[in-house]
Amino acid sequence: MENKKSSQTLIFCMAMVSILSWAANYPATRYVLQYYSPGSIAMLRALIAAAILLTVAFARKTRLPEKKDLPRIVIAGFVGIFMFNVSMNIGASYVVSGVGSFIINSAPVFTLILSRLFLKEIVKPACWIGVMISFCGLVTVMMSQTTGFTLNIGVFILLICALAHSSYNVILRGLLKTYTFLETATYTVTTAAVFFLTLTPLFVRDLPNRPPLSANLVVFLMGIFPAGLAYLTWGYALSKAEKTTHVTVFLYLTPFLATLIGFLWLGEPIYLLSIMGGVVIIGGMVLTNTLGRSKK
Repeated sequence: MENKKSSQTLIFCMAMVSILSWAANYPATRYVLQYYSPGSIAMLRALIAAAILLTVAFARKTRLPEKKDLPRIVIAGFVGIFMFNVSMNIGASYVVSGVGSFIINSAPVFTLILSRLFLKEIVKPACWIGVMISFCGLVTVMMSQTTGFTLNIGVFILLICALAHSSYNVILRGLLKTYTFLETATYTVTTAAVFFLTLTPLFVRDLPNRPPLSANLVVFLMGIFPAGLAYLTWGYALSKAEKTTHVTVFLYLTPFLATLIGFLWLGEPIYLLSIMGGVVIIGGMVLTNTLGRSKK
């Protein structure tokens, strides 16, 4: 029993490393956008992450993927990382950040449905209730950051973004039955980096801007944490979790933490509704990972 609790704690810690990294990515991106275009940021992050993961993979003599799994790996890298980042950057230009975060982080709902359809995962009613409670908390956080909601093309683009991340979670869960979390992270991030190379002209166009050292340092850290380490720890959490939803529900914390980091780092406003929403999100997560867990 003690070992099971320790294992569960480690899973939650790994998931939180990913969530904190992805949450910090929002204010970091806003800071770096002063000097780089969204495409350049996404490309640099992916290349740095791929370089680090490949270095570790070579050092550990990581095996190559089997040919039969290449289609799933390519789809995961293209849809879950490349398409996710591109659609997020495009959608952000149409939709205010509060609403954008709300839409993007509706991914756990889609993941729950896709996991039921494709992975045949059966979850208890309490798990569904917990996910919906966290979803309500996410709506509360969204309401604290926007005064209006205009349905435009950006909404649909960000829904694609949420579906892309949900699809990545489901595909990754399947790959983790054959490969380790280090292998899956290396395969998918490297595949995405190849697709990101198509955005090289945008980076070349940004070079005359001469970004300061601080901006380059932030981009480098974004490559290490949100684009590299986060996918590694996320893969570990998904590989060890009893159900996919027990991990993906943590995604609901991202807008709340992004708001908090933005306040501490960039001096952005934080509202009481954001705090209340964060409490509701945590409550839903606790329900999902306690009463929503299967008894063995």
